[in-house]
Amino acid sequence: MEQRLSAILAADMVGYSRLMEADELGVLTRQKKYRRELIDPEITRSRGSIVKTTGDGMLATFESVQDAVQCAVKIQQAMSLNETELDDDQRIRFRVGINLGDVIFDEGDIFGDGVNVAARLEGLAEPGGVCVSDIVHQAIQDKVDTTFRDMGGQRVKNISRPIRVWHWSPQATPARKAPDISLQQRVKFCKSVDGVNLAWASTGEGTPILKAPNWLNHIEYEWTSPVWGDFLSEFSKRCQLVRFDQRGNGLSDWDVDDISEDRMIEDMVAVADAAGLEQFGLFGISQGSAFSVRFAAKYPERVKFLVLLGGFVRGRMMRGDPDAAQFYEAARAMVSAGWGSPNPVYRHFFTSCYMPDATPEEGASFDEMQRISVSPETALRIIEMNAYVDVRAEAQSLQVPTLVLHVQGDMAAPISEGRETARHIPTAEFVELPGANHCMIRGHPGFDEFFQEIEPFLKEYAG
Repeated sequence: MEQRLSAILAADMVGYSRLMEADELGVLTRQKKYRRELIDPEITRSRGSIVKTTGDGMLATFESVQDAVQCAVKIQQAMSLNETELDDDQRIRFRVGINLGDVIFDEGDIFGDGVNVAARLEGLAEPGGVCVSDIVHQAIQDKVDTTFRDMGGQRVKNISRPIRVWHWSPQATPARKAPDISLQQRVKFCKSVDGVNLAWASTGEGTPILKAPNWLNHIEYEWTSPVWGDFLSEFSKRCQLVRFDQRGNGLSDWDVDDISEDRMIEDMVAVADAAGLEQFGLFGISQGSAFSVRFAAKYPERVKFLVLLGGFVRGRMMRGDPDAAQFYEAARAMVSAGWGSPNPVYRHFFTSCYMPDATPEEGASFDEMQRISVSPETALRIIEMNAYVDVRAEAQSLQVPTLVLHVQGDMAAPISEGRETARHIPTAEFVELPGANHCMIRGHPGFDEFFQEIEPFLKEYAG
């Protein structure tokens, strides 16, 4: 066996089984043609060596990281041009991952952590795209005329540590600059009661406010998202905002045994303790409203006030509403059928409900955040947990100042659920916001009005 530092390229064909079922002979013919005329010659020109191939992919090594990245980008650009005349579901498209690490060469095969990481990076890439590890990006950023988008740290299967990932695709839009206040963020980790590692961070100054976990989180990727970046920036200007990735999401542990209401409350306690928060406000969006209510009922001595946006105190299956139950079943079907698919249509079901007025860029960003933030299995478990939440009894016991805000045309959580929340909390004030988006996005109705409403509330109760 021989061990040496190498750039590892892992590639596979997207939807290989589906393509073969539809046109086995045609796909094999085109694949052999691309190997013969494009892929193998480009790897050779780039001083790379194909170690092994499978029916739908390959592993290759390169002496130079720069050569590996340039080779991958050239192949992907050429593939995109060659397949443009075919329908989208008939195109041969590859995903590529590139890593740099020590590799063990043994009897014509390669092994090692560096190879495993390259394979996981390939799984994160969009169809036709290239994902590289941070060490690769650092090595090539001043030497390759190709722009990579920062995807932040990522949790990948069977790798214990988060891996910072950078992504390139032929259709990529220019990278969005994160707000300046994001530079304050330093991701830290703490353990919940059952040993699950939670990633958390703090930005801003002043009264501490803990953000409860909502549908999906990624505390790094959110800063460059047109959906979340400006909202988090404006919020952080008014307080010390403490956020964390809920279990199974983002940079927190993905492989967890228990996703339940009890665990969510324990996680909130763990993060508050790690951040040194004694008394603080709670900010709950969507499902986070229910968790904020339950936390405040259980630990009234620690909670100064609540700000609840687009939330509910009863899940869809607890409302006695056939339409809500039907939405729940449709959501479960979408996740079960294709959450992990490179085709965003399944995730776009949620995007179109959460942000019907989103621009194409905003919608694509939300689709992408869902894809990289959580596995299909965990997304399904979160949906099921939220559907059966019921904190109406706890809400009636609250005595802390509470501001409930809800967008008039919210499709993900109807405004009737916002009124229901305010009706059950004796101290609640209810405010209707204009618009139709469940998320507050700069430039859309509701964004400016939200901050206009919370400023006097924070001034009165945050001191």
